[in-house]
Amino acid sequence: MIKITLPDGSIREFAQGVTPMEVAKNISEGFARNVISASFNGTTIETETPLTTDGNLILYTWNDAEGKKAFWHSTSHVMAQALEELYPGIKLTLGPAIANGFYYDVDFEDQKISEADFKKIEDRILEISRGKYDFKMRPVSKAEALEMYKDNVYKTELISNLEDGTITFCDHATFTDLCRGGHIPNTGIIKAVKIMSVAGAYWRGDEKNKQLTRVYGTSFPKQKDLTEYLELLEEAKRRDHRKLGKELELFAFSQKVGQGLPLWLPKGAALRERLEQFLKRAQKKAGYEQVVSPHIGQKELYVTSGHYAKYGADSFQPIHTPAEGEEFLLKPMNCPHHCEIYNVRPWSYKDLPKRYAEFGTVYRYEQSGELHGLTRVRGFTQDDAHIFCTPEQLDEEFKKVIDLVLYVFGSLGFENFTAQISLRDQENREKYIGTDENWEKAENAIINAARDKGLNTVVEYGEAAFYGPKLDFMVKDALGRQWQLGTIQVDYNLPERFDLTYKGADNELHRPVMIHRAPFGSMERFIAILLEHTAGNFPLWLMPEQAIILSLSEKYENYAKKVLDLLENHEIRALIDNRNETIGKKIRDAEMQKIPFMLIVGEEEEKNGTISIRRHGQEGKGNITVSIEEFASIVNEEIKKTLKVFTV
Repeated sequence: MIKITLPDGSIREFAQGVTPMEVAKNISEGFARNVISASFNGTTIETETPLTTDGNLILYTWNDAEGKKAFWHSTSHVMAQALEELYPGIKLTLGPAIANGFYYDVDFEDQKISEADFKKIEDRILEISRGKYDFKMRPVSKAEALEMYKDNVYKTELISNLEDGTITFCDHATFTDLCRGGHIPNTGIIKAVKIMSVAGAYWRGDEKNKQLTRVYGTSFPKQKDLTEYLELLEEAKRRDHRKLGKELELFAFSQKVGQGLPLWLPKGAALRERLEQFLKRAQKKAGYEQVVSPHIGQKELYVTSGHYAKYGADSFQPIHTPAEGEEFLLKPMNCPHHCEIYNVRPWSYKDLPKRYAEFGTVYRYEQSGELHGLTRVRGFTQDDAHIFCTPEQLDEEFKKVIDLVLYVFGSLGFENFTAQISLRDQENREKYIGTDENWEKAENAIINAARDKGLNTVVEYGEAAFYGPKLDFMVKDALGRQWQLGTIQVDYNLPERFDLTYKGADNELHRPVMIHRAPFGSMERFIAILLEHTAGNFPLWLMPEQAIILSLSEKYENYAKKVLDLLENHEIRALIDNRNETIGKKIRDAEMQKIPFMLIVGEEEEKNGTISIRRHGQEGKGNITVSIEEFASIVNEEIKKTLKVFTV
């Protein structure tokens, strides 16, 4: 008998050779019908793999990330079969699962594939799937594998780098593929499929190699799920921050300025400024001091910090000055500069903590293929701050930063989030700097603070920064997509590298602990995500224009100007649309600009000193007529509901 430990900690005994699917049936027949994948002792296996030793078993359904991975990887096999049948003579390479689907890289040689072919590929995939063919793994020798793929240079290259005894094939129907495993039980589970696109992709990502055709697809266990997913994609297109940024005139890009270097237009610059002032006010209450550091620094600064080793090869090239041997770099991070600000004078334990904050612009040379609107740029501004404190102050300071992050999220409508505790890789420690002792202290500090604050947390190994562990806030937007927004990091290493000290109560010199934090992360990325989350309907306190005054004719323009002056006295941001257009056209344009309030003025309004209010997105609900003071109260009350008050 062997002992199988399940995720809930329960242990069940089975005869040696029991399969994951048999374990699932032992739990519940209903549950077993939904199991599509499994892992044993951390290794992905098939649901029919015999288990011969004691171990930890996890059974996955479609609702689990690992279940989806197996589902999509399996569909890539079926798509590969369909492609071979429809395009004889092609050469298959690799077909992994990816986020929201799968792809297969194919050498079509002289054959062509286009969007017009997608329907016939989808139909053939579904036809194969209805056969309910089992996915079966089998080991093969290296010689057998090479013989099987003697006419496929890509598979042959892959096999040549594998050890004999570690090579497996996966069979289903009449199709066989080189594969390490991780499949659903049979093809019949695949009920809906969509070929999404085709693109060029170099073999193994090397532009020196032949360009292949990458066929992207997605699949689902129900047609309803596919329909909902495609509707979600359409909504995502409507919310794309690049589209909205152009329509709302927030930002632009110029080839002459350079890729990945956004230009902020007046409305976008005002939006950024409001976000900055919002955080600066909270930071001032929390005891932060504002600092400013240059956009460049001597190479030696970043060698000392470790950033040159981390980013140097992939960053902008050094700036050479007329002085021989003198090199500067565009700064990739603000923290080395803040360490030098701390080092300007000696400190006592009585002076700590020191909290330095800066909206500092940093630069990294992202590859052109990785640039994407504001979410991946080459120059971006971080809402950076660094806290230098004693070890005894670390817990309290870390928790205060958590409070600040929660304040930011609450005021901007991000309510669905998880705190990810990002720790070192458990095996590969080469990419990290610092001693094991310091890492353990830093990791424990984060774990304890998150626990005491009652945060909903997950632990991810291998996601730490190279100098320290992090608490990353993973936010779900209105479309259910997850983004990393806000980060807090504990660092014992940079204080050592920069020889930072303070004099303790014992009159001896000690090392401070350093906390890195950025509630927004970067202004560019944060605004992009906020744009898509809100579809451009920002919280009222943040909107570029909160109201637009629409006069029914030229006769009421003077009254419109009077209304504008009164709104400005109430600190309400407004403008007048005095174009020679119909009121209907003015309303439609205001709706497109997502301006929250349309204030219509005509004869009745002028006579009574009132305005007629129409709310954005509420067509057909009718207007209400109020005084200017009543409207100001409406605006202020709504802002109070969303813009939280930061307390320390």
